[in-house]
Amino acid sequence: MVGSSHEALHRVFQKDPALLTRAFQKVLRVPFPEPRDFAVLNADVTEIEPVERRVDTLMRVETDDGAYLLVVEAQGKKDERKRGSWPYYLAYLYEKYRCEPVLVVITQNSTTARWAAQPIRRGLPGWESLTVRPLVIGPDNVPVIASERDAERDVPLAVLSAMTHGRGAQAAAILEPLAFALRTVDGESAAVFGQLVESCLADSRAKEIWRDLMSEIRYFFNNPVAEKVREEGRVEGREEGRLEDRAGMTLRILEWRAIPVSEAVRERVLACSDLDQLEIWARRAVTADRAEDLFSG
Repeated sequence: MVGSSHEALHRVFQKDPALLTRAFQKVLRVPFPEPRDFAVLNADVTEIEPVERRVDTLMRVETDDGAYLLVVEAQGKKDERKRGSWPYYLAYLYEKYRCEPVLVVITQNSTTARWAAQPIRRGLPGWESLTVRPLVIGPDNVPVIASERDAERDVPLAVLSAMTHGRGAQAAAILEPLAFALRTVDGESAAVFGQLVESCLADSRAKEIWRDLMSEIRYFFNNPVAEKVREEGRVEGREEGRLEDRAGMTLRILEWRAIPVSEAVRERVLACSDLDQLEIWARRAVTADRAEDLFSG
């Protein structure tokens, strides 16, 4: 059971270890060798009693260029003690496993992201004995995946998008596309991803929306008729479902933001059969001052 955003932010990489190396390429723009194999390791870095030191998630990645240790730390706020702990973790893990450690910090907070990205230098100024440069994943570099097509293309990355933006205004635009995309994975994975996302949502109304969506997903996987439709992949029904989901999401975002929706606006949105246009309206719904602003521009 995942009970907090801190736990969820690093546990998502245990669910799908390959997501982390894709995040290097798609989010951080850092070249990383193509992995051949992953192993989640014991995260305990305690050296002697009674001092206990523990990283959040530790993985060993085998590549054609050698093995790497991926050290993932979920960070909710600034903590200057970590600027002492992180160099220790990396030095200890290198000594223990004899392969290169890579520190990745994941956060939902832009201020924390900027703080964590600052290099940690130890030694003489200009002649440091040790420099640590954390790689930071957060709301400023993780893309907002608000399209069903994009979410289906890489479901774990869409989950990461919902988690890192879970405390911001963009959260509502991500939830329904993600919920639709979760229907393309197996039921067990959908349930785990759904729990991870819920742990990272800050707003109570966003949590309520997500729980409703997850109820629909559970029905989808448990209903024999829905399962048959999913397996057969009926294109026409799938496209109709996309349109209904996107139109409903657009209206729900406005209602979630307490913006009045006239009958004329509601009818125009529900009557639209252009998925791309509905996606544009859904994105505008996140920042619109009036419901009629959906159609401007």
